[in-house]
Amino acid sequence: QVQFVESGGGLVQVGESLKLSCEGPEKTFNLDSVGWYRQGPKKNYELVAAVSIMGTTTYGEAVKGRFTISRDNAKRTVTLQMNSLKVEDTGLYYCNWYPPGNWGQGTQVTVSP
Repeated sequence: QVQFVESGGGLVQVGESLKLSCEGPEKTFNLDSVGWYRQGPKKNYELVAAVSIMGTTTYGEAVKGRFTISRDNAKRTVTLQMNSLKVEDTGLYYCNWYPPGNWGQGTQVTVSP
């Protein structure tokens, strides 16, 4: 059962910014940590960032200092602000529990040179 709906992907150029958002399930959103993941050319899922119920954050090494994750428990949303985007940030981005459950549709981020 897919529980998160992602939005905000698109095509940008190197160095630009993009904001992703996802909405989580009504009854369980405030019970666990949520993460943003991405799937690159090798089709593996890489953790981009995660945020706990209380707002503690974790970032993948590749995005530290460039991406910021935040959550709004009242609105059941998690936002990923992505700055200084690089070509290697291109991929399908997913919002999911941390650790992850079933995968949804994701949202495509493409960074062009």
